Amino acid sequence: MSAGQDKARESQRQQAVPCMLMRGGTSRGPFFKAADLPADIAARDAVLLAAMGSPDARQIDGLGGAHPLTSKVGIVGPGAAPGVDLEFLFAQVSIAQAKVDTTPNCGNMLAAAVPFALETGLLQARGESSTFRVLALNTGMQCDITVQTPDGRVRYDGDARIDGVPGTAAPVYIDFLDTAGSVCSGLLPTGRPLDRIEDDGAGSLEITCIDNGMPMVLMRAADLGRSGYETVAELNADADLKRRVEAIRLRAARLMGLGDVSEKPYPKMCLVAPPRAGGAISTRCFIPHVCHDAIGVLAAVTVATACVLEESVAAGVARLEPGLRKQVSVEHPSGEFSVGLELDPADARKVLRAALLRTARLIMRGEVQLSARVPAAHAATS
Repeated sequence: MSAGQDKARESQRQQAVPCMLMRGGTSRGPFFKAADLPADIAARDAVLLAAMGSPDARQIDGLGGAHPLTSKVGIVGPGAAPGVDLEFLFAQVSIAQAKVDTTPNCGNMLAAAVPFALETGLLQARGESSTFRVLALNTGMQCDITVQTPDGRVRYDGDARIDGVPGTAAPVYIDFLDTAGSVCSGLLPTGRPLDRIEDDGAGSLEITCIDNGMPMVLMRAADLGRSGYETVAELNADADLKRRVEAIRLRAARLMGLGDVSEKPYPKMCLVAPPRAGGAISTRCFIPHVCHDAIGVLAAVTVATACVLEESVAAGVARLEPGLRKQVSVEHPSGEFSVGLELDPADARKVLRAALLRTARLIMRGEVQLSARVPAAHAATS
């Protein structure tokens, strides 16, 4: 066989990159070891786009689920800094464009990082339950994640229930150590808990710009002429509201020091209203152009934080119990999300600790097959 024939045959073969398809919280996507992906960012992103089948509205040629919540990737590696057991990089893969964003965190996908590491030997169990310090490379945030590990293996079955996921599973506890200013300059990037911004065709609108794990813009639903209890389908079909919300998002982002975010998945936009199911506050979040079926982990932490800030738009509608330790139940379209907050005794506006419950599950282990033209690293041909 000639060299030319060998080259032609090689070009017809695919590359296999090891991965595991995992659910983390209410999100889902493939997880990779960092060592199995190219170190070069452009090459790495080419692998992720090919693996997910982007850009394509259906992601028909990849693992993506054609929705922002199922077009996510987790990249995991051993910890390098002192005291850090694991490093986690979250990647939001665009569906319609050839773009991969690793700027924001994703607390849902984060919930699957330790189970993935245990499954792949990056970590070893430490008893009946195991706690590990994880560094989220996207923002430099650290957290302690605890999973159940009876018999030295990660457990998935259990009695914990989270809204947005059917059935029950073993609990995954995430204790965030420092979330303020994850992407922005600080908790309140404008320096104020309340700002006023132009609202197309309706004068001005009061908003709260905040980042306690996720850059967000909070607005009272009533100020936009909505109840805040609309269904996801109703809000996604509300073209006028979506147009106004996007215009506000672009203006608010500049106030927050984020610049032009027309091609970015943040800040998230959130309509808030008084609770009506026994919680602390009701929410409808846009991520940023589609209404979320639930609410993101770090979005829930950020909304809960806004509830304890006097003068914020959330504080005006939230119902909270007194005390420095609060369990803030954030209502969303498919249920509620409880966030535990511990406030600073010297300054009740400062959150010292945010803790929450998630679940995770290994769905599939194997190799994602990529075209030989994709610059995959450490990939075996098949």
